Amino acid sequence: MRILVVEKDLRDMEALARGLRRHGHDVRHAATGEEALASYQDTDLVLLDLELTDLDGLGVCRGIRAACGVPIIAVTALGSELDRVLGLQAGADDYVVKPYGFRELMARIEAVMRRARPLRVNDDVLLRGPLRIDARSREVSVHGRRVDVTRKEFDLLCLLASAPDTVIPRRQIMCEVWGDTWSRRTVDTHVSSLRNKLGNSDWIITVRGVGFRLGDLAQV
Repeated sequence: MRILVVEKDLRDMEALARGLRRHGHDVRHAATGEEALASYQDTDLVLLDLELTDLDGLGVCRGIRAACGVPIIAVTALGSELDRVLGLQAGADDYVVKPYGFRELMARIEAVMRRARPLRVNDDVLLRGPLRIDARSREVSVHGRRVDVTRKEFDLLCLLASAPDTVIPRRQIMCEVWGDTWSRRTVDTHVSSLRNKLGNSDWIITVRGVGFRLGDLAQV
């Protein structure tokens, strides 16, 4: 994976980077919040120190999360319950307190990435519980029942299913599915139509003020 390590302490960064590279990962470094906000776009995971010298780490976390669904793990010395709650509310997918064991961090990375990546039958099929999306034939089925969707509905559903348990910001959906020709009502209309066709409104969850995510299948 391409991992962005946002860490102000050069010694801590180098030690972490060595361990990650031994596991075959491509590691990039940002020492400040500004560098992080300019560097996260082409990464698979962000390890974010919340104690930065230039910007509030929680603000950096919120900024990344508002722009995309890349998994974020907060790695910080701020270890109180309130710190953890604030970090998770800011958009972090997990929270690791320094000092930590490297094996624990790797286990948490693996767990976060499992949640972020849907089960793939092959390169063309996404499975999320009873939901099956075939990218090659552009067919959707639920519990084996075929669901007829439009081209844009398919693109929207595929985007959400590609990042399960992750909130996809409304603006990202607009840009990736509709490009430059979209409106807020367009997205809401397609979400409503998909919910009806899939047979349950809980398939697509609205996160007010942010965007949408695929629903918790345990409740569908």
